[in-house]
Amino acid sequence: MLRRIRGLSAFCLALLIGAGALPAQDAPALPDAPSVDVQWQQQLHAWRIQREVEISAPDGWLTLVGLEWLKPGVNSFGAAADNQLKVRASAPDHMGVLTVSGATHSPAPQRRQAATKKPPPRQTQKAAVVQLLAPAGGFPADLLIDGKPAREGPLATDDTRPSTLTWHGVTMIVLHRGDRYALRIKDADSPTRTNFHGLNWYPPDPHLRIAARWIPYNPPHTEKIPTVIGTVLSLPSPGVAEFTLDGKTLRLEPVLEDDDQSVLFFILRDQTSKTTTYEAARFLHTGLPDHGLTRPGILELDFNKLENPPCAYTPYATCPLPPEQNRLPVALAAGEKRYTH
Repeated sequence: MLRRIRGLSAFCLALLIGAGALPAQDAPALPDAPSVDVQWQQQLHAWRIQREVEISAPDGWLTLVGLEWLKPGVNSFGAAADNQLKVRASAPDHMGVLTVSGATHSPAPQRRQAATKKPPPRQTQKAAVVQLLAPAGGFPADLLIDGKPAREGPLATDDTRPSTLTWHGVTMIVLHRGDRYALRIKDADSPTRTNFHGLNWYPPDPHLRIAARWIPYNPPHTEKIPTVIGTVLSLPSPGVAEFTLDGKTLRLEPVLEDDDQSVLFFILRDQTSKTTTYEAARFLHTGLPDHGLTRPGILELDFNKLENPPCAYTPYATCPLPPEQNRLPVALAAGEKRYTH
């Protein structure tokens, strides 16, 4: 996903520095002089093209065809109906067996459609071992793990570098979610990908490209982020972005997704979710404030780069939902609209 975002122009920075501390009510939109506006629109157009390429890629979100929850013990997987984990794609009847040992599991979480519900209490997680075993008759020809012929043994299940099983256009990884494990299945030939006809966007609006006031948390705190499957993520939040829109002073709190501290991740919802944008949430990735994360400064929020979460394209994703403070009472008529199949 394209996460780089351009900084403020030299002209805008000069104005802000000369003004000293910038009150939230005076936070300006970025300048839209013709020369700046043309360049910005070109960059935005290129970003949107790249996003459509990534969404429709052979391993993009449109290829997701399954999220099958593993039970403790033995879980066979393949295209045949007698498997515990069904691979709904053109694939061998019996591809392998996944065993789960050493963990306590609760029943499969129910997918939460209403983000207004309180997140469930955090569950105690115990380490588990997920192993791949061959089915009767051995692994199918061309089944690979991380690009090498499949062999029996434990699988990595962390989000950063999970073990990847592939068979031609079918890709599978085991995910760790809460105290459970699930087999995520992608098919490059899925109908959602082969029938893809593009994303839906609002027209570019330079007035929704805003210079927000960055207020750091000292020290940073941990934000509890609910998800659509009922789990809760604990992610670090380094501060808050404050700005004014439609006469209202608003705040958005970003989190850091991973070890990359060069990108801020905003999970938010606004009033367009009732009509024209995805109901649960939209995402915005930005660069860092002009003085870094630990000092007050200015942060560019270009709402024209609001994008849908994976759950907008497939029922098999495990998306985060916006925390209460990121549910805005204004309409952000910019960025990506609802996806239509």
